[in-house]
Amino acid sequence: MNTKRTLCSGCDIYCQVKTEVPLSGQVGDVRVHAMDTRPLRANICIKGVHAPSGLSHPDRILQPLKRTGARGSGQWKEVGWNEAMDDIAQRLSDIVARHGPEALAVSTSQWNTQSDNGLGRRFMNLLGSPNWISGVAMCADNTAAINRMVYGWFPYPDYPNTKCIVLFGHNPKRHSWTPVYNAIRRAQESGAKLIVLDPRRSENAEMADLWLPLKPGSDAAMCFGWLKVIIEEKLYDREFVANWTTGFEALRARVSEFPLERVEQLTGVQAEQIAAAARLYATSGPAVIPWTPVTDQQRNSTSAIRLMCMLRAICGNVDVPGGEVLHGFHPDVVHESELELHGALTEVQRAKQLGSDTHPAFTYRGMAALREPSQRVWGHEWPNLINGCYMANPSAVFRAMADGAPYPVKAFFTLGNNTLMSFANMQLIERALLNQDLVVALEHFRTPTAQLADYILPGDAWLERNCLSDGFGWTAIYRPSQKVVEPPGSCRGAFDFWSGLAQRMGMVEQFPWETHESLLDERLAGLGMSFEEFAAKHAYHMRGLEYRKYERTGFATPSGKVELHSDLLDGLGFDPLPYWRDDLPFDTEFPLTLFMGVREDEYFQTGHRHISALRARNPEPLMHISPADAGTLGLPEGRWVDVETRQGKVRLKTAIRLEMPAGVVRVPHGWWLPERAEGDGTLSGAWIHADAQICPDDADHLDREQGIPHLKGIACRVSAVAEWE
Repeated sequence: MNTKRTLCSGCDIYCQVKTEVPLSGQVGDVRVHAMDTRPLRANICIKGVHAPSGLSHPDRILQPLKRTGARGSGQWKEVGWNEAMDDIAQRLSDIVARHGPEALAVSTSQWNTQSDNGLGRRFMNLLGSPNWISGVAMCADNTAAINRMVYGWFPYPDYPNTKCIVLFGHNPKRHSWTPVYNAIRRAQESGAKLIVLDPRRSENAEMADLWLPLKPGSDAAMCFGWLKVIIEEKLYDREFVANWTTGFEALRARVSEFPLERVEQLTGVQAEQIAAAARLYATSGPAVIPWTPVTDQQRNSTSAIRLMCMLRAICGNVDVPGGEVLHGFHPDVVHESELELHGALTEVQRAKQLGSDTHPAFTYRGMAALREPSQRVWGHEWPNLINGCYMANPSAVFRAMADGAPYPVKAFFTLGNNTLMSFANMQLIERALLNQDLVVALEHFRTPTAQLADYILPGDAWLERNCLSDGFGWTAIYRPSQKVVEPPGSCRGAFDFWSGLAQRMGMVEQFPWETHESLLDERLAGLGMSFEEFAAKHAYHMRGLEYRKYERTGFATPSGKVELHSDLLDGLGFDPLPYWRDDLPFDTEFPLTLFMGVREDEYFQTGHRHISALRARNPEPLMHISPADAGTLGLPEGRWVDVETRQGKVRLKTAIRLEMPAGVVRVPHGWWLPERAEGDGTLSGAWIHADAQICPDDADHLDREQGIPHLKGIACRVSAVAEWE
C-alpha cells in the first residue's frame, strides 16, 4: 500500500487528505483519509471519502466525443485526442479570422481543473480575448475585487488567534467547508465569541453567542447599523482611522442616515440586538468577519462587502494577529498571476471586455487604478485573486453569445464548469450555447452543458494529477497534491488542453513546458527544489507572517490608505460611499421570498449526484419551508411543488423545516439527474430541477457595480403539483 498527500477537490476548500493506493493502482480501490496530524486530522467530509467511487463510475467519459446529431440529442462518436484538438484549433482559428479574438469566451472552475496554472488566461491574453468568466463572479472573486478597492488585498482570517467570529449567512458544517467549521469550533473552545446573522436558525446559529435573524438580502443595512453604533459610541480604533484611512467623516455622514430604527425596519432585527452585536464585535477583538458567499449574491453586494471591509478597518482588525491578514505573494514561488501575461493583452482588446462599460468592478477597467499600487506594495502589477480579477461580466458575455451585441461571440470553451446551471438566467445561457459555432467542454460526465457541446474532452481528476495550491491566489501558503494513479483512458488535464491548443495556434515559444511537472518545477525553483521534492517535504509551506505591513509599504490603493471614500468608484461613475437600495416593491402574485444558492452536504455545486452513496443520503431536490407556510399552503412533507419566479419555475419536493422563518423558502443549488438519458429535451432533468432557470439577471436583480445576480431575496410563489413522479 502506497501513501500519498493530496488535495481533495470535491469542493473548493481543498482539504489536505491522505490517500492509500493499492498495488492495483486503480482509482476505484483508492482509500481517502484525513491527515493524521493536527490541525489537519479532522479535515475531510463525505465528498472526499466517496470520491474514488465517483471517479471510477462507469458513465465517466474516457475518450473524446464528437457530436454527430443536433445539440442535446445525445448522439456522439468517439475520436482521438489529436483529431479533436486539430479540429478545435482549426475551427477556432477560422472564428478568430472572421470575428476577431474577442469572439472566444471561456468559463472555467479552476478548483476542479487544478492544473491550469494560469495557462488559460495566458492563452487568451496572447490570442487577444478578454472574455474569461467563472462562477467566482458571484462567489469570492467579486469579494476579492471589492476588498482590493478598499485596502489592496483580500484578507484571510487568523482563526487560531481570533477572539470573535462573525458569520453573515455563512454556515460551515462538518461536511461543508469542513476546515472552516473545525477552525471555528477550535476558536470557540479557546474562548472566541461567535455572532451569526442568518434568516434561518442554522447549525452555527445554534452554537452562537448572538444570533440575529436578519431578512434575506439585508446584509448592507445591518452593517450600516453596526457602524452607526461603533462610530457614535467611539468604539473604533481612532489612531488607525486618523493615520490610515481616507474619507472617515464622509462615511460618518452616510452612516448617520441609518438610525437603528431604520435598520430594524430594513433587517427585521430588533435595534437592541443590532447594538449588542456591534458592541460585541468592536470590543472583543481581535475579530474576524470571514468571507461569505451569501453577501456575494445580493443586489447591494458591493456596498455590503465594502461595509464589512470598513468594519474590519476602523476596528483595527486588518493585518494584525487574530484579525484578517493581507498575505500578498510568496517571495520564492512563481504566482499564477505572473504566468497569465495580462500585460500581453493590448489596451484595445481590454476595452472590448464584455460588461466593463456597465458593471466594471472586477473587469480590467475596474481594476486599472490598482495596477501601480499593487506593483508598489506587492511587487506585482496584476494580482489575480481567486482567479477572477480582470474578468468579464457573465450576463454580458451570454448576451453577446446569444444576440451578437455589442459584437458576436461564436466560440465557447467550458472547463470543469457546468456553465448552463452555474449562473443566472439559464434560458439566456441555453440560447447563447445554441448560437455558437464551436462549443468545447472538458469534463468527466455528459453534464447538461456538455450535452450542448461540439466536443467533450475527457478531463483528469484530482487523484490523477500533481498540483500546487495557494488558495487561488488568496494566500501565500502553498500546498502540494501528489498524483495517486494514472488517468484512465484518454483523460487529460487543463495543462494538456491549453498547451496543446497553444502549440497548434502558433504559441509554441510562449508555452515551452513539455509536461505539467516541468511547469511546477519552474514555479518552485526559487525554493531550490523540484515539485517532487517539495511534495515529499512539505504538507504546506509559507514564510513567517509579517503583520502591519502597511506601516512599511502603505496599502495597495491609490492613496496608500484604507479608502472608506473611493475615488476609484467615483471615477467609474458610482457612489464613492456605500449605499442602500430598497427592496423591490412587494409583488402580490409572488408573496414569498426565495433564498437560493445554499450548498447541500453531499454535493458541491452541480456535481456528485452520480455517486450512489451520496445520492442515497439526499436522493431528491428539496424545497425547505417553514411549518407555518406549509400549513397555509396545505403542503404535507414530501409533496412535489413548483417554485416559481417571474423568470421561470422549478420542481422540488417539500421539506418542512423548523429552522426556516415564515415567508422564506430555500431552494437547493445545482440539481440535475445524471442517470436520466440524453435526448428527451430536459437535459437530464436540468430543465425540471435546476435553480438557475428561476434566477433573473435584469437590472433590478443585479448589483450595480459588479453586475452579479440577487439570489437572496427574490419574490416567488409555491404551488402544489397534482400528480408527478
